[in-house]
Amino acid sequence: MNLVIALLSTRQFLSAERIRASVAGYEDSVTDEAFSRMFERDKNELRDLGIPLEIGPVGRFSTLEGYRINRDAYELPDIDLSSEEAAAVAVAVQMWESPELATAAEGALLKLRAAGVSVETDNVGVSVPAVPARTRGSEPVLGALLAAIDAGQAVRFDHHSAVTDPWVTRDVEPWGVVTRFGRWYLVGHDRERDAVRTFRLSRIGDNVRAYGPENAVRKPDGTDLRAIVDRVTGSTPVTGTATLWVAKGRGRELRRIGTEVEDRDLGGRPGSVITVAVRSRDWVARLITGFGPDVLVLDPPELRADVIARLASVLDHTEVGS
Repeated sequence: MNLVIALLSTRQFLSAERIRASVAGYEDSVTDEAFSRMFERDKNELRDLGIPLEIGPVGRFSTLEGYRINRDAYELPDIDLSSEEAAAVAVAVQMWESPELATAAEGALLKLRAAGVSVETDNVGVSVPAVPARTRGSEPVLGALLAAIDAGQAVRFDHHSAVTDPWVTRDVEPWGVVTRFGRWYLVGHDRERDAVRTFRLSRIGDNVRAYGPENAVRKPDGTDLRAIVDRVTGSTPVTGTATLWVAKGRGRELRRIGTEVEDRDLGGRPGSVITVAVRSRDWVARLITGFGPDVLVLDPPELRADVIARLASVLDHTEVGS
């Protein structure tokens, strides 16, 4: 960190000897050889972190090499999120229950706030239950697949089409992971079948193994992963319509998929009545439950009863402090 600060604070190239004399931490190097080893290690670490370390002459008429960090190449541009995008980030942060994913999400949130982006999870109007493990698959599976997709590597894993079916090893070029009605799917090219395939994450074994060279696998240009999943899973017919009251400024996702009918105050709170097409009552009920007191089911009665039962179950399993 001291080296980064020193190289960022100068426009000229600093020689190794000047860095040794001025950067805290290098004074412990009792010999030139010890300093050289430490300095080479630190330079390699900066490069591994993606920090643009530049090398150039320390003076106009000098042949001695020096080092600096180009501030323009190092600094990120200003991050400007709309209110909807900031709310989506806040909702995503609330989705993960594991220590590993929760830590990563909170770290990303901290960086956004440090950059001046207002992302307040308490004010997004959504209380999102953690993603159920039965629908997303195990977190090691999700993490391994996302890592392979990011690295551009193929994967092998065990998969079964149904719980009672035997495990079959799949060899896949992974393109991406998408969700549909609460279920998570891997989309990619199955090498053995030489065809595009989708795999529900909850039916993939934990032994996901990435292999092959990096950056060898990439999603083909123009490929719509969600459209592929929609074709495979089939279009669920509309089974009815739900009428909901949504508090003002809340329930963005419900407002996005529904139609506003009228403005209405309820219990002293301003809000709107909207209608939502119901394709999956279970999915809609889980979505509504996540909004807590900001959404009320007006019709149909069976959906209202379902949501009330879910809220009661959450309350029964929640430890409330005094």
